[in-house]
Amino acid sequence: MNSALLMRQGPIIHHAIRLDRAPAWVWIALQTVALWPTWRWMATRVSDGSDDPLGLLAIAAIAVLVWSVRKQLCSAPRLSWMAVALVGTLAATSMRGTVTPLATSLLAIVSWACGLIAFLPSVRRGAMHASNGVLWPAPRHAVATVPVLGLAVLALPLIASLQFYAGYPLRVLTAEASRWLLAVGFAVQREGSSLLVDGHLVIVDAPCSGVQMAWAGYFTACAVALFKGQSNRGFALRLPLVGFTVLAGNVLRNTALVALEATGNASSQVVHQGIGLVTLAAVCGAVAWLMGSCVGDAARSEIFRGVSGQRCKQGECK
Repeated sequence: MNSALLMRQGPIIHHAIRLDRAPAWVWIALQTVALWPTWRWMATRVSDGSDDPLGLLAIAAIAVLVWSVRKQLCSAPRLSWMAVALVGTLAATSMRGTVTPLATSLLAIVSWACGLIAFLPSVRRGAMHASNGVLWPAPRHAVATVPVLGLAVLALPLIASLQFYAGYPLRVLTAEASRWLLAVGFAVQREGSSLLVDGHLVIVDAPCSGVQMAWAGYFTACAVALFKGQSNRGFALRLPLVGFTVLAGNVLRNTALVALEATGNASSQVVHQGIGLVTLAAVCGAVAWLMGSCVGDAARSEIFRGVSGQRCKQGECK
């Protein structure tokens, strides 16, 4: 390209350079605005009482993550994630009105999360600390991508839909598992999601399906994995254990409540809620321990790869 052509295209090149140097938050904000129908649908679902506002916790967790790495966001995004975000955003926009709002919003928020991941650093640096008069370097934590995608999905108003599609099968599974446990001391029969215990009919209703406990368990898993710097591999390997922990906790809670009903000691709502809260706290604590323990060699290798292969200086990844 000769100098005359460069002179004629100078303004275009100048604007292209300015566009390329735009801060990461500009691109994230633009994609957020482009997906405004999704945010409006989510807000409507929560405000009109159609679903529980649990997704706000997932949005808050993502906001905390972004705030903690706000000075490490990369101005040069990872192109693979950016391409997925662009294609997904276009697909979600074109599909709106032709498929269910939940499916469209799922694609939209996953695409938004991909756009966010494109600018997230692979390593999150902590704060330096002093001990015994010595200034120690800041710890480094891997920023896994799978937990970010998980939090994005959990941000959707999903509880009512999960109760509709998966609530009854989960109630039947819970009732059957409780039957096995109660058979030690009671004469138990199961009919659908109901249990006949020593002549007392106890119905395993919707709150006992464990959908909300499952949401809380997986939210805890994603949040703790990001806080502790768990790797993608470590997170994925622990997910089956998270599911088993949630299922076991829900079965134990249901068994305790059914046993109280069967013995004629019909407990008050306070006792019911107390048992539920204690079980929920135990399940979330166990999940947090699973995700936070043994951040092994896989996470450390991801950190070393991020440090050596992705140098972030003044907000630009090279």
